[in-house]
Amino acid sequence: MAYYNKDRAAENTAPEFIEKVVYLNRVSKTVKGGRVMKFSALVVVGDGKGTVGYGLGKAAEVSEAILKGIADAKKNMVKITLSGTTIPHEVIGIYGAGTVLMKPAAVGTGVIAGGAVRAVMEAVGITNIRTKCLRSNNPQNVVKATMQGLMSLRDVNEIARIRGKSPEEITG
Repeated sequence: MAYYNKDRAAENTAPEFIEKVVYLNRVSKTVKGGRVMKFSALVVVGDGKGTVGYGLGKAAEVSEAILKGIADAKKNMVKITLSGTTIPHEVIGIYGAGTVLMKPAAVGTGVIAGGAVRAVMEAVGITNIRTKCLRSNNPQNVVKATMQGLMSLRDVNEIARIRGKSPEEITG
């Protein structure tokens, strides 16, 4: 009979993810018998190496809502273009009324960001960045605006390929 180590098997099959609960909301619905309480959890999941996703889970209990949010976030993961420990260029992400300004920063600056944006930056693995929420501070719209901004990032090689030039011609 072969020895089976459950921890070792899980370690080899799935990479370790950073899971952060950004916002937990209790909602209630008034029915004939009274109020029915439920929870919604906004969760950000990343590998710390440039891949990140967000998800929204809703359930009758907090732990179930968080687990559903994590599962949804893992389904919606995207690869982000990074430049070392920061982003390649300044970008503004917009979703609904949520607008997030993101600027690259020098090594040692750290993550200068609010709660919702900070969770996304830590999950994706960005350690030096300056951000500012310009309009709405609704956590769902801020996370979606941050993700939209990060997904629109392009590096020099990608721009050169699109234009049919070499990276040296682009940087001048």
